[in-house]
Amino acid sequence: MLVIPAIDLKDGKCVRLRQGKMDDATVFSDDPVEVAGRWLDAGARRLHVVDLDGAVSGEPRNAGIISEIVAKYPDLPVQVGGGIRDDDTVQVYLDAGVQWVIIGTKAVSAPHFVNDLCLEFPGRIIVGLDAKDGKVAIDGWSKLSNHDVVDMAMHFEQDGVAAIVYTDISRDGMMQGVNVDATVKLAQAVHVPVIASGGVTDLEDIRRLCAVSEEGIDGVIVGRALYEGTIDLAEAQKLADQ
Repeated sequence: MLVIPAIDLKDGKCVRLRQGKMDDATVFSDDPVEVAGRWLDAGARRLHVVDLDGAVSGEPRNAGIISEIVAKYPDLPVQVGGGIRDDDTVQVYLDAGVQWVIIGTKAVSAPHFVNDLCLEFPGRIIVGLDAKDGKVAIDGWSKLSNHDVVDMAMHFEQDGVAAIVYTDISRDGMMQGVNVDATVKLAQAVHVPVIASGGVTDLEDIRRLCAVSEEGIDGVIVGRALYEGTIDLAEAQKLADQ
């Protein structure tokens, strides 16, 4: 299981939100490129980057910084989400060196979009399903849809997505522990890899996910816990490897 550090970009800075609220952001660094290097040095094998401004506006806002990260660290695979609503944006990111793009809001509002992308860019499309009480949220988590998260995951598996990032919004950035039960339920429903996200607090969360990783949980995204020092990346990855 991979332990994947998160870099969330807002106004060009590396921040963390609580429960996805843009007005509840903590700035951790003014230099996201340097932060990416720090995680690479600590043993990261993949990086999760989110353009928060893009997620809200519906178009990339921090693409320049993301391009800098992938250019400076070409050996670090990067997955990018936030504001990716058309195939031109996908093409630009992939051309820049991004390994996977994550489709969130548009996957829910126009499901055929994911199918088209999977045909056009096989193996490079990940869907991000952000849920609260089993329902999928959209538009930078500002709205809850009526879609059931497991049903949608099964649909996108048929489309040919490379993986599903599953986030429990109610726990994201709150340091309250990962929602293992909901993640396992989703992973059991599909055969594509599931990447857990939201609420990871300490090594015990990593241990709990490792215990169920054979259900199809291939990775876990860690944000605030890394920045606040309650998880050491190298230690967490070593635990996951064991």
